[in-house]
Amino acid sequence: MSIPNTTRIKRRPTHPGEMLREDFLPEYELTVSTLAEALGVSRQSINELLRERRGISPEMALRLGRLFGNTPEFWLNAQRAVDLWDAAEGIKKDIARIKPLNAA
Repeated sequence: MSIPNTTRIKRRPTHPGEMLREDFLPEYELTVSTLAEALGVSRQSINELLRERRGISPEMALRLGRLFGNTPEFWLNAQRAVDLWDAAEGIKKDIARIKPLNAA
C-alpha cells in the first residue's frame, strides 16, 4: 500500500545540472575544467550536464556525492524528479484516461 501524493508541483523540478551550475560551482569556486578534473570525467560530459542536455547517471551520482560530501541518492533523486515530470508531461492525456482501481 502506498501513500498518495496529492500535492503535485506546478513547475518542472530543478535539473541537477542547474543546481551544479548555479549553486555548487560558485560556492566551491569551480570551473567546468576543475570540476571535470576533480571527478575524473571529460569536460564535455560536465558541459552537457550543466547545459541540462545530459542527466545524472548512477556513476556520476557516486562521483558527485563523494566530491561534495552529500549522497548519491541526493543527485539521483533530483534527476528522478525531473525525469518523472518530463514523462508525466509527455503522456498527460494518456494518464488522465486511466481509471484507478479500488481494492476489494
